[in-house]
Amino acid sequence: MISPDSLEQEALQTAKNSAKLSASIPPKFTEKKYIVTLIFVTSLFMCWGIALTMGDVLNKHFQNVLGLSISQSGLVQFSIFGAYALMAVPAGWFIKKMGYKNGVLLGLTLYALGAFLFVPAANAASFPIFRIALFVLACGMATLETVAHPFTAALGDQRTSDQRINFAQSFNAIGAVVGPTMGSYFLLNAGHEAGDELLSVKTLYLYIGAVIALIAIAFAMVKVPPLTDPHDGNGDADGNDVITAPKKLFQQKHFVWAVVAQFFNVAAQAGTWAFFINYGHKVMHFSDKKAGYFMSLFMVMMLAGRFVGTALMRFIAPNKLLAAFALGNILMCILVAQGWGWTSFIALLMINFFFSIMYPTIFSLGIKDLGPQTQQASSFIVMGMFGGAVFPLIMGRLADTNIATAYYLPIVCYVVIFFFGYKLYKLR
Repeated sequence: MISPDSLEQEALQTAKNSAKLSASIPPKFTEKKYIVTLIFVTSLFMCWGIALTMGDVLNKHFQNVLGLSISQSGLVQFSIFGAYALMAVPAGWFIKKMGYKNGVLLGLTLYALGAFLFVPAANAASFPIFRIALFVLACGMATLETVAHPFTAALGDQRTSDQRINFAQSFNAIGAVVGPTMGSYFLLNAGHEAGDELLSVKTLYLYIGAVIALIAIAFAMVKVPPLTDPHDGNGDADGNDVITAPKKLFQQKHFVWAVVAQFFNVAAQAGTWAFFINYGHKVMHFSDKKAGYFMSLFMVMMLAGRFVGTALMRFIAPNKLLAAFALGNILMCILVAQGWGWTSFIALLMINFFFSIMYPTIFSLGIKDLGPQTQQASSFIVMGMFGGAVFPLIMGRLADTNIATAYYLPIVCYVVIFFFGYKLYKLR
């Protein structure tokens, strides 16, 4: 006869063995029920990748057509990333109240509206109106970024959230390749006659606005399955929080440093991208069109870096890889600043390879274990992208004098990112 104590011990041992077995099974990338949703959310990363890099082509285009200096054209990036600073927190509040799906629809609507505003801007040949259109479009981008990262993180186990976000960001890199390719073909292909070139701007953005509107309509018809955000523990990812984080958000040091790191990360990105075509034109003596096509290769390097980085994260801790890539970019910036022809230009291309994993990795490290504060934290990390509004204006001042020397400035940014990956990311 088996005693009750023996049965209890056997049940306890069975539970322990089951827990060990579950822990030993590698977590899935996602689940079958989330695949359709993940496809749509991943497409959003590509959408804002196109718009972001199109801004860098517009930077050079407006220099040619509207007679702007290099530093004045930095206001293109100020309009785009300034929208991130102003829209990220309201977008986070909206998502908290209305859920992920409605957040996506809001972002796509603003994106399409901004694209359509390029029509009156082109008709008036007005840089201020173009900046308003860019600001509205970028409000949509900021909303999409605020929702897409935690949305992607919620589509599976938290242990694979780094992999999912980096995978989705790989499609952002595809969009970043498409953006300058389209821009170079439509905007840098002709002469510098303002009437013709602004007509091409109007036509291009009409098509972009129409495509984004169709995506919004299609996503409105998708049924998103109930989500349990892995960052929320037992919370509902659409806003029905059940648990409370033990600390206030700004007492979470790893989150605070993630915001700081993202500020400098996007500052370096915006400056490097904004003046890439100028570097090709002035240092390498390329035509604007040829430099624009090289920018597509520049973005291919980021795409390659994201796929390589995602694979390496299976063997190397994300923070260590982030620190190593930051060191790589410090070296690349030093080489670029020398203006040594092809040696420096190849180093410039490599900057985007090492930059590739920085944004998504900083983001995912910053929102780790924040419970119901995850959505709010996401909006602040997106707001940290304001660095992209400030840095091109400063870098443009140097670039007016010497475009190569201006590339010393991003080194400061990569030093901050290195320290975040090396030590400051840690949960406390």
